[in-house]
Amino acid sequence: MSVDAGMTFRPIVKGMASGAVERAMEQPAGRTIQSIERALDLLQILADAEGDLALGEIASKSGLNTSTCHHLLATLVKRGYVGHNRRTRAYFLGGRITELSNRRLKQCNIVDIATPGLKRLADMTGESVNLAVIQGYALVTLVKLDSRLPVRAGSGEIGLAHAAHATATGKAILAWLPEPEISRVLAANGMSRFTERTISTVSALMEELRLVRRNGCAIDNEEFQPGVVCVGVPVRDHAGGVKGAISCSMPAMRAKVRSREQVKAAVKQCAAAISERFGAVGGGAGQDAT
Repeated sequence: MSVDAGMTFRPIVKGMASGAVERAMEQPAGRTIQSIERALDLLQILADAEGDLALGEIASKSGLNTSTCHHLLATLVKRGYVGHNRRTRAYFLGGRITELSNRRLKQCNIVDIATPGLKRLADMTGESVNLAVIQGYALVTLVKLDSRLPVRAGSGEIGLAHAAHATATGKAILAWLPEPEISRVLAANGMSRFTERTISTVSALMEELRLVRRNGCAIDNEEFQPGVVCVGVPVRDHAGGVKGAISCSMPAMRAKVRSREQVKAAVKQCAAAISERFGAVGGGAGQDAT
């Protein structure tokens, strides 16, 4: 990256008089349905278990009486959300859970989900914004929004595929990969020096990645292109895995301490919002893995 000079919908509920529907709609927004809460508690108990659980164990963990627990489980078994081993009479998560999870993953196109947030980030900071992932062992930019300012961090794609060690997005992804996977990425791409500031040894990079984990973001301080500073933050999924990273790039002349901290906060906020769409608890961005 070189430096360049409403509609309203009325529900239709069968078997309910219009007055009943209106009363139901007037219930406080925070009110929940106890039976659904209990059923979800049972699913969570089965998800946390190391193996199949007997009815008594589930009832004990949920605080429900055995009869209520049995009826809830029977309903979940009928719908496929819970499995039942007839021989051992134990219960476990059903295949319907996996099916729904897989369908949700297919709906989670990272470009479609991230783009609105990236546009807001670009408008907020006025700087260039990117979304990148590691495909195979190559760093690939999926979305690129250039700054509209007269002096901006321009596009620098030459060598980018092999620059995970030298870019903010690359380091933000690498920092949370298992060490064997980091080694495979580095072995496949090498550690070319793009500028005099590029980190070019494994030991120095591992120390840098430790700082990335501690700070929750990665900094490319003119390591990929002279005169360009970037801030990168990972995008996480529901399991805490890193799906990619977003970054904000700015000319070094504008990357003063105050400006950099403001950009860093904005990028973290954006990454957290995108991560929440993938089910990450609390946004997930910047979780410390040390």
